[in-house]
Amino acid sequence: MTAIQQDHPPEQPHPSEQAQGHGHGHSHGHSHGHGPATPVSARLRKIIAAVLIPFTVAVVAGLIVLWPGGTPDHKAHGRSGLGFDQTTVAGRVVKVEEVNCADVNAQPQAPTEPGQDGAAQNGPPGQGGSSGPSGQGGKKSVCEKATIEVTSGKDKGRTFPEIVQPNASRHFSAGQELKLAYAPKAPKELQYSVSDVDRSMPMALLAGLFALAVVAVGRLRGVFALVALAISFGVLTLFILPAILQGSNPLVVAVVGGSAIMLIALYMCHGLTARTSVAVLGTLVSLLLIGVLGSLFIGWASLTGNTDDQTGLVHGLYPNIEIRGLLLAGVIIGSLGVLDDVTVTQTSAVWELRDADPTTSRRKLYGAAMRIGRDHIASVVNTLVLAYAGASLPLLLLFSIADSGVGTVATSEIVAEEIVRTLVGSIGLVASVPVTTALAVLVVSADRTPAADGGAKRVADAGGAQAPPAAQAPQPARTGRGGRGRRRRAKGR
Repeated sequence: MTAIQQDHPPEQPHPSEQAQGHGHGHSHGHSHGHGPATPVSARLRKIIAAVLIPFTVAVVAGLIVLWPGGTPDHKAHGRSGLGFDQTTVAGRVVKVEEVNCADVNAQPQAPTEPGQDGAAQNGPPGQGGSSGPSGQGGKKSVCEKATIEVTSGKDKGRTFPEIVQPNASRHFSAGQELKLAYAPKAPKELQYSVSDVDRSMPMALLAGLFALAVVAVGRLRGVFALVALAISFGVLTLFILPAILQGSNPLVVAVVGGSAIMLIALYMCHGLTARTSVAVLGTLVSLLLIGVLGSLFIGWASLTGNTDDQTGLVHGLYPNIEIRGLLLAGVIIGSLGVLDDVTVTQTSAVWELRDADPTTSRRKLYGAAMRIGRDHIASVVNTLVLAYAGASLPLLLLFSIADSGVGTVATSEIVAEEIVRTLVGSIGLVASVPVTTALAVLVVSADRTPAADGGAKRVADAGGAQAPPAAQAPQPARTGRGGRGRRRRAKGR
């Protein structure tokens, strides 16, 4: 029995309904891209709504209760403790020339070789002839002198020099766009300094290429995905971060904000359908598992979450922030994006397999979908581990240089934190496959209308001897020149 026959049982052999059945089959062929998903019965919709509507109401209530109000502490006092909120203006490199480091009183920062540090320290600055600042026996160190022009603000057109050491990680080139820090209370010659490189153009171009690729391949669904991405970023910057800074529990904020992102992104990208709702349920169950395991093992391993300079600085500026909760919140938010991918893929796989063979049993449907899920698990877990390893690559290099044992490295807090983060997230991802697959199989297997079941039963009782009307109907599309030739030959006989 085909999907069209199931949607249009033998009791309704009207030609117009056959045409509708053909139209349904065509729309379903594009349902994964931009068409609607196969609808489910009203009873199943009520069951799914009974679970998701209270959850959605709880998320909205959490957003209202935890929504940050007033002005953050660092903005109210005009301080942040960081350099990100300093006044900046645009600048440009006019020219770059090589100069002797001693002539511009620049002391190179490169470490000297053993036995050569005395000359480097004893030689007075400005006498670059005999010893030189580099301490290499009269060899002059070459620095770069960049002339920087202010291109915005009240001092537009003003220039100042910037000395670049030979061992500096950043070097300038003529015409390069820069961001300049402005300190109005400093002496005139020190008011401007290079803050960073202006990366607006390459970043905007890359974002444009990304958006173009998404829309070109995803079409309308790609547009919805970009809108959902913007909304997710808005929830992160307007709710999650300010709420944590104002003293709310980071774990609760992450759960509420992550749930809001999940609901908005999934339903906007994939439509308000039962298929999407099953993916939402699978994602929710997996997130709960990640939260429970993360809380258990972070506490059991005595992880504080205060393992890097950024976390220490945040804790120093805002002592009321619970750092361990911040670590768990990061685990949940970091796993959310990959969970969406897994649950949506598994749900779509179950729906497509069922539409391809509506007569398959639950056991066979679950097994076929799980074979797809196992391949997905292998690739996703590998991706997650490599992503964390790539982010911690400098740290891994330091441990490799120190030649520490594997056990010592793995149990140190700074590495154990990443291991717990990776393994907890991976367990949640692995669990999401059978959970989501089982939910999807239960939904699509329970979704049979009485007419469709009756038609299937009659065909089974007849042993397939009587074909459904759709199979008996004339097939004009298959009648071509070969068909007319066969009729002429039959008439001649």
